[in-house]
Amino acid sequence: MFSYCADPDTLEGLTWLSCYMTTGKHLAFYTSFGTVLLLLAITAPLALSFGFFAAMGSRAHLPPVRWLANLYMAVVRGVPDIAFFLFFVIALDQGFEWMRHQVLCPDWDQPIRQGNDFIVCQAAKLPQNSAPELVHQIYGFGLAVLTFAIVFGAFAGNVLAGAFKAVPHGQIETAEAYGMTHRQAFWRIMVPQMWTYALPGLSNLWMVLIKATPLLFLLGVEDVVYWAKELGGTKTARFTDYPHGDWRMWYFAGLLIFYLLFTKLSEVVLSRITRRLSHGQATAAGEALRKAGAGA
Repeated sequence: MFSYCADPDTLEGLTWLSCYMTTGKHLAFYTSFGTVLLLLAITAPLALSFGFFAAMGSRAHLPPVRWLANLYMAVVRGVPDIAFFLFFVIALDQGFEWMRHQVLCPDWDQPIRQGNDFIVCQAAKLPQNSAPELVHQIYGFGLAVLTFAIVFGAFAGNVLAGAFKAVPHGQIETAEAYGMTHRQAFWRIMVPQMWTYALPGLSNLWMVLIKATPLLFLLGVEDVVYWAKELGGTKTARFTDYPHGDWRMWYFAGLLIFYLLFTKLSEVVLSRITRRLSHGQATAAGEALRKAGAGA
């Protein structure tokens, strides 16, 4: 903080505003934008991995594998996101603690479920009460990332499963006729072409994932929504050196601009990726590129 901010009562105008916008809480607010971007950077490839394996599982020859993959996609896609987030994070956290409890406290003679309470031994708690605050934040963020990945992985799996079916079967037959094994034809022919058909659906899913990041607030992570609500609420001189009225509208307007700019940037990047993948493909986009090249 600037040295002239030591006495807020003497500040006015832009000086007051500059001091107000550089308080510790505001620095945490700015950092929370990085939290959102980090969530997207980790969740997107992880969800894509879940989806890819689910899509492969839905094509498996073994019925149990196929049933499990289809059940995963159907159940997760059929449950409202908010309900799944609120339930699954609690269940996942308690599941980890239950497993640790079985290993670390084998002599425990009390029931773990006591009415509505879930009670495990102190050694099994995650994270430990003595752990630094950073550990608690990383643990909560990790649970959020895993939950996001499982939810959006189910949607990605459905998109990829449809993309696999969209690849002309004649491509596989031709590859095998040239001596490729079924595995080679899958990885060298089907998978590269599949992305062209999957990208429109994955692009929409990426946009939905961006819009879903405010759900971090429901999971207890101090994200942009948490801080916008915290900083924008009415503050009196009794609790802060910078009293103000209800400014939540302005903070949430800032979030609106952030998300609009980020989605616009995503559209530009995804459009370029789509154009690159469509070269030489038997799709509407590929045909448009061929006609444009012929016209030139």
